[in-house]
Order: sequence, then C-alpha cells, then structure tokens
Amino acid sequence: MATDLIEIDPDQPHADAVERAAALIRAGQVVAVPTDALYTLMADPFNLAAVGRVFQAKGRQPQRSLPVLVTGAAMAEELARELSSRFYVLARRFWPGPLTMIVPASAKLPLRVTGNTGRLAMRQSRSGTANAILEALGQPVISTSANISGQPTCRTGIEAFGVLDARVALVLDGGPCSGGGSTTVDITEPYWRVMKEGAITEKEIAESLQGS
Repeated sequence: MATDLIEIDPDQPHADAVERAAALIRAGQVVAVPTDALYTLMADPFNLAAVGRVFQAKGRQPQRSLPVLVTGAAMAEELARELSSRFYVLARRFWPGPLTMIVPASAKLPLRVTGNTGRLAMRQSRSGTANAILEALGQPVISTSANISGQPTCRTGIEAFGVLDARVALVLDGGPCSGGGSTTVDITEPYWRVMKEGAITEKEIAESLQGS
C-alpha cells in the first residue's frame, strides 16, 4: 500500500484534505494526522478490519487498548457504560486538551478496541485538524500515537511518513507538533491513578479532584 502525503495548515486544514482523510477512515483505512499531543493514527473504532490495521501498522500487542478521540462529554457518554463525577470534573477542567481518561466501555464498542479489558481511554483534542475530521465523520475515532510500538511518537509529518510509509494510507503533514503528549488517568477504580504523565501533571489532577 502506497502512503500519500498532503501538506496542511494544522489549525485550518483545507476541506479537501479533511474529506480525503474522512473518506479513508470511512473505508476502513488508517491515517496519520497532527494533533495538540504529537502525531496520531486515526481509524474507525467500530470497524474491526480498521482496528486490525492499526495494530498491524504499529506492531502493537493485541492486549493493548486503543484510545479514542471524542468531540466532548456528550459523545463520551455514548461510549461509556457509566461516567463518574470525577470524569465531569476533569473534563470541565482539562478538555479539550492533553488529558486521556480511562472509563468503563459501553457494549457498543468492539472489545478489541479496549484490549479485551472492557475499559476505554478517551480524550477531546484542541487540534483543528482532528476536530475537523471528527466533525466530518460525526463519530469518534481511534487516536493512538503515530509510531512503531516501543519507539518515540512522530513529531512531524515527514517523520510520520518515513516511519509509517506503506503502513498507513495517508499522512496529513502539518509540520512539527510541539505538544508534550497526553497524560492518562484511570478513573475506573475507587482510587484514581495516573498511568502516564504528559503535559498535565499529577499534581494538577490531584488539585482538581480534591474532595471528589
């Protein structure tokens, strides 16, 4: 599979580029795009063939879950079995932004997306490109780091193209991403915990959840 490369303005991508990416995602393909937290791979979480292509592109272990991007709390509610008060506190404070929250997944989401755990990681991005694609699709998308598993996440479109050529259908090149990566917090248990610290510190989360 040949990988196409399209240069874009990451804040205001051209409608043709957005529709090209959306059409490929609808067709079950994988695309790499710039976000506010480095480059990400996008695909349709409801399409098992597309989910398999993401694992294949990254060389990712099947027991690892795949995070998704949503447009906000309303879309998150459709994907979660339940959402705690902690979710709404953190969403109000940090969304859109580089915070990924792990919640119990709804049965409508294929179990393979959750790494067979029944738990879903999701966030709302500030990225103009990511949000334009979500709007064009009208649904959530898989959003996992653009890299080969175990290697650094790609920070530029050219780097993503070099690493993922023939592994994805399209790279939208928005130049360098300066984001520090997303912080991941698990709020499924009685006690929340930070699984990976990125742009948002554990201290900021603790302050937000004080008393929750």
